[in-house]
Amino acid sequence: MKVSIMNQFEGDKLDEIEAVYHSVGWVKHTNDVISKVFQRSDVISIAVCDGRIVGVGRALTDGVFNAAIYDIVVHRDHQRKGIASQIMKNLLEQLKDISCIQLIATTGNEAFYRKFGMENVKTGMARYLNPDLANEYLK
Repeated sequence: MKVSIMNQFEGDKLDEIEAVYHSVGWVKHTNDVISKVFQRSDVISIAVCDGRIVGVGRALTDGVFNAAIYDIVVHRDHQRKGIASQIMKNLLEQLKDISCIQLIATTGNEAFYRKFGMENVKTGMARYLNPDLANEYLK
């Protein structure tokens, strides 16, 4: 299986990106939400296989000191094929000169990100409006 990585968001592919999110249960990612978050992201990595989008990742950065990686998501039918690793490597390559890169892993995926040099932070903090997410991710 040949996977290529695109680094630009194309608005005419919203349905394909939405299908990726929905395949893993992220149903709040509607076309409107996806358009907004990808247009506001500084760094984008979109995995394409056989002409279809099968995975995505994105990051925000100030371009010098800090970046935050979000939404490394691979369509359920294409998981365990190394696609998430390709997306992560691509994002890290685009962010290679940034001093500090942060991310919040979904529960159970911490080991995946450790393979890329990510470590727990001592002073990390967050606020969640959704009580379910607060219960899952906050101490």
